[in-house]
Amino acid sequence: MLSELIGPSMNPSALISPAPVVTLRAAQPTPVSGRRLVARDRLVRRLMRARDVPVALLCAPAGYGKTTTLLEWAQRDERPFAWLALDRDHDDPEHLLASVERCTEPLARRGGAFVLVLDDVQVLRSSGAAQAITALLEQPPRGAQVALASRRTPPVPLGRLRAHRRVIELTARDFVMTRGEAGALLELAGVELGRAQIDTLVRRTEGWPAGLYLAALSLRDQADALSAVARFGGDDRVVSDYIVDALLSELPPEQVTFLRRTSVLDRLSGPLCDAVCDDHGSAQLLHELARANVLLHPLDRTDRWFRYHRLLAQMLRAQLRLREPELEAELHRRASNWLANDGDVDAAIRHAAAAPDAQLAGELLWANLPRYIPQGHKATVRRWLDHFTDEQIAGSPALALVTANVHLASGERDLAEQWTTTAANAMTPAVAGPAPRALEAGIAAMRAGIARDGVARMREDAALARELDGDDGPWRCVDRQLEGTACHLLGERDRAQALLEEGSRHGVVAAPSTNALCLAQLSLLALEREEWKLGTDLAARARSQVERFHLADYPAMSVVLAVCALTEAQQGQIEAAKRDGDEATRLLERNVDCAPWYVAEVRIVLARATLCLADIRAARAHLDDADLALHASQGTPVLRRWLDQTRAQVDAYSASQMTVPASLTTAELRILRLLPTHLSFREMGSRLYVSPNTVKTQAQAVYRKLDASSRSQAVARARTLGLLEA
Repeated sequence: MLSELIGPSMNPSALISPAPVVTLRAAQPTPVSGRRLVARDRLVRRLMRARDVPVALLCAPAGYGKTTTLLEWAQRDERPFAWLALDRDHDDPEHLLASVERCTEPLARRGGAFVLVLDDVQVLRSSGAAQAITALLEQPPRGAQVALASRRTPPVPLGRLRAHRRVIELTARDFVMTRGEAGALLELAGVELGRAQIDTLVRRTEGWPAGLYLAALSLRDQADALSAVARFGGDDRVVSDYIVDALLSELPPEQVTFLRRTSVLDRLSGPLCDAVCDDHGSAQLLHELARANVLLHPLDRTDRWFRYHRLLAQMLRAQLRLREPELEAELHRRASNWLANDGDVDAAIRHAAAAPDAQLAGELLWANLPRYIPQGHKATVRRWLDHFTDEQIAGSPALALVTANVHLASGERDLAEQWTTTAANAMTPAVAGPAPRALEAGIAAMRAGIARDGVARMREDAALARELDGDDGPWRCVDRQLEGTACHLLGERDRAQALLEEGSRHGVVAAPSTNALCLAQLSLLALEREEWKLGTDLAARARSQVERFHLADYPAMSVVLAVCALTEAQQGQIEAAKRDGDEATRLLERNVDCAPWYVAEVRIVLARATLCLADIRAARAHLDDADLALHASQGTPVLRRWLDQTRAQVDAYSASQMTVPASLTTAELRILRLLPTHLSFREMGSRLYVSPNTVKTQAQAVYRKLDASSRSQAVARARTLGLLEA
């Protein structure tokens, strides 16, 4: 249940009586003054259940509703409350203790239980005041439970209190609002939003109550609330003003500068902040700021890593762009260099892109690109590239090669070729960077992948890339896959086998998409040798890589799916074969700019799969497309032989169909796949979940359509027609 609280706009008074009373302080000029606020019933119930715990500590930054929660507690608890709102004068320990005594003496004299609230404990800075508070907690007035409300961790022996279970703590995490609470707060503020918009605001404010109320104030002034929700962030004026007034105004200027400059970081540590600010002492400063509760959250229990609240970070970045625009790019460069040396490549690249520094981003991306494109993170790389103009990319050979790779992985061969040429033209000593040999290997590998001048030239380019890349280069699996595939298509099977196996080994973890392509090509080699089980196993392994690394939208994966369709059709897995065949066709047709040899290979494999499914029309269509592609390809004797063999099988099957009324149905194809086995009709029925009589009826239909008089004759006829592998 959500409760409406009294707005903090009363004048201070000192009300002590047998009934529960509260001494209230004057309101501060925050955006929530004079408004009814929402508190969480769950927090009040926790406090009331802990009435036997001597100390209650409510510690959270401004705007989390500490005072509001205390007010609700005071209204619902039968005990009287003595409320002391602290100010700078209470930093004098004698004045502090005297004020506490004036508040509590009448209640202590009556002998009943009561609650002593000390609000705004963060104003106490002196060691004397800290000692006085500590003494008060260790020896509280008779019958008193002491409640402290503070924006920063108070200087009291919390460790000892925790160890002896003498304290209940509510922190910012406890005050965070749920979706339901946020919706109620927004409704009270006069803003009605749908579930999705409330979720967006809760995510952006991280459940910070003040942030949600500020969002309500911002949205209330705008005609299109839905668009306003999409735009709302820490750079909104009402948020920025509140953060400055409530959080930053009490900090020294050098700490505010530190916050502003380190706001470029998603995660902060002492050494990283030292590098970004070109200073020292950041670790201690982060520790102090975290204890000061300025919306700086620790990410571990050792206070090594921190992060800013999202709204604070957005506000600080807006201030950085306004006050020190010339410094922002340099801060990102410093962060990128430090993170790269620390091994956090993803973050290093993000900062290089944000700089935006094309040379730095290009070097980092090219050196680590096998971690992204072959592992299914193409969209991430595109987002980084969006930070740069075409002119900036063209000035960095490494970044141009990265762009070429993204286009090739997307099936955009012309654009890939254009950026590869751009990279080659930019390869001068002044801009090539520290590893020109690696870039030359990349250019050769890209030309092999584009294969503009036929398969023989593809093999030569891939071999050059392999030589330049060496045995430990980042692209060695890609080099081997391209060269091995070219060797296979040129009839050099043994050489192809060795290269593809090596590429597969290197790509298992480093480049899953390349590993899948190697496995698919190895499967085709095995099927050529009539090693059906091995071919099927290799295809299944390739498919598992596609699924595990979410590569199904990569156009290059159409060959993997086509090979899977073929092996599934050969095993009688009709639905799976149709599904993978359809998906392979979809990917191939979407990839309108791929190499002719690739189109021919995929189409021929799909033709063989559809022939096994007795879909003659689809098989002929695939073969016709393969024939067109081969006319545009140079030097592919293996593909030409595959095409001729498959077309002969299709023609033979078509001729046999001249004497039968219809082609095999899906159910009959299932039976046909099981005829070469030693399974009885009863065992077949058990496997297919049909009766033995149904199996017998369907088997007889197969015999009739294949013009066969026995099981063995039907199997022989099906093999002749290409419906079953030999």
